[in-house]
Amino acid sequence: MHASIRSSKDGENFQRQGSLRRVIPPDHDREDLLDRQNSEINQVYKIYRQEYLILAEYKMVYSENIQGIYVIPSKESSLRWFGVIFVRSGPYEDGIFRFNILLDDDFPDSEHPKVAFQSGMFHPVIDPISNELSLASAFPKWDKNEQHLWQVLKYIQWIFYNMEASVAHAVNQEAAELYRTNQNNFIAKARETVNFSRDHLYDEPAEKDEHYITFEPYVAAVHDKIKTSMITYHEEQVNKMGHSWVLPGSYKSLTRPPTPPSETES
Repeated sequence: MHASIRSSKDGENFQRQGSLRRVIPPDHDREDLLDRQNSEINQVYKIYRQEYLILAEYKMVYSENIQGIYVIPSKESSLRWFGVIFVRSGPYEDGIFRFNILLDDDFPDSEHPKVAFQSGMFHPVIDPISNELSLASAFPKWDKNEQHLWQVLKYIQWIFYNMEASVAHAVNQEAAELYRTNQNNFIAKARETVNFSRDHLYDEPAEKDEHYITFEPYVAAVHDKIKTSMITYHEEQVNKMGHSWVLPGSYKSLTRPPTPPSETES
């Protein structure tokens, strides 16, 4: 394309060869501004998408109703979750163990999350130095379409009730060897871990986060009323549910063969 400009003095035309791009200089500032705007939009989209996916993960955890485990995302960052597990049987019975779940900045487009216990843990699949739970055997490759955080919580629960299978994937070789050779001594070490967790149950929060899970000693004058209210509410909700006419685990309604007609009706 050519640019043609008329002279105001002699009325003659003259032509400049070349494209308009050479006549009009490029606006680099405008291009940089557009690039920055696109980058900011992409970043905002990434944050909202990530928050939505983490919320979906939390809802799945809630729907699974995993007994004895409680988790909540940190108020400061949804990439950090606080958790606690109450162990009800086995070598770690009565243990109350706090843990953190750490999600990568690129979650869910990243490797599996990290799980680290907050106090010293003597367990075959928990690193004795970092207190990090080894997830390599349970999730060799993290697939965001197949694996979810509720499965990680299920695995945390599983390791305390399935010692024999846990030993096969040990990262704490001392704990694994002691379990194989002298289970009485292993149980004694496990009990030390349990006692430590209970002795420090009411410690001041390790982090100043409003969502950090804390405990208080039971005071009958304060907590009995709350306990009664919770039990009453649960019973009321159960009564409101009524009877289900749907086969559990499916959408198929329960039916029965027609009642045969009585002799008076036949």
